[in-house]
Amino acid sequence: MRRLGETLEALEAVITARKDAPADRSYTSRLLAGGVPAIGAKVTEEAGELVTAAAAEADARVVSEAADLVYHTLVLLACRGLGVAQVEDELARRFGMSGLEEKASRGASAPSEPPRPQGAAS
Repeated sequence: MRRLGETLEALEAVITARKDAPADRSYTSRLLAGGVPAIGAKVTEEAGELVTAAAAEADARVVSEAADLVYHTLVLLACRGLGVAQVEDELARRFGMSGLEEKASRGASAPSEPPRPQGAAS
């Protein structure tokens, strides 16, 4: 049985490799070439499709839409020079903390960072 992390890391490696591929040869490359606006539009679209599927469609469709959303989210992270390990670290930081407690902690201790240029590494 595969671990979720292994699958996400493998997918992340493919997405990162596509950054240098010609946009006419890869859907992922085309998305990356469009930057945050293009990828963000796909993330928004896929999130809506997931919610619509969850409300009224078969489980297989919900799973398919969730996979689409995760993929496009990974592309968006890669565009910003971020990785799935950073998301995992943030989730681990929040683990064991109530959602209300976590939200309250963001306002007090998490100053907002200015946006980084597209493709900037962390």
